[in-house]
Amino acid sequence: MTTIPETAYHRKFRGAFINMLRWEQFDRLWDKLRNDPQQWYVYKLDDTVPSQPLEKSAWPGFLNQLAEQLRAQHGEDYCGIVYADDPDQPSYIKIYDPNNLGVVCGISDLPPPLPGWVLSHEAPVAIDRNIFTAQKRQPWWKFLWQK
Repeated sequence: MTTIPETAYHRKFRGAFINMLRWEQFDRLWDKLRNDPQQWYVYKLDDTVPSQPLEKSAWPGFLNQLAEQLRAQHGEDYCGIVYADDPDQPSYIKIYDPNNLGVVCGISDLPPPLPGWVLSHEAPVAIDRNIFTAQKRQPWWKFLWQK
């Protein structure tokens, strides 16, 4: 059985995140990102792992373009596809593809989808889709009746 790597980056990837359920929450998070003086790595999971953070001059344009695309492709009155480790002081953000949401809450027999993008202060380490999607855990209620 293949195991999930145990780097700090992978542990953070599997850690707790807060959902930006409403577009207002998303807008507040995006304002914080625009004003964040630190550099950000932009990792598109189906692309090469970036070795350098995005250039600071490209950051505002990237955020604007991504926000436009998310709103256009996720034509709902709620957001729900962006998660931050800490909305007040974000350092790690997962963004899910609005056209490939699957069942992210884990109540299906299928593994939840991986995000399309990860934004982080920390240099990313490759996320192997095969490992992370194969590691489907059993829903909590199935453990209640097992002997």
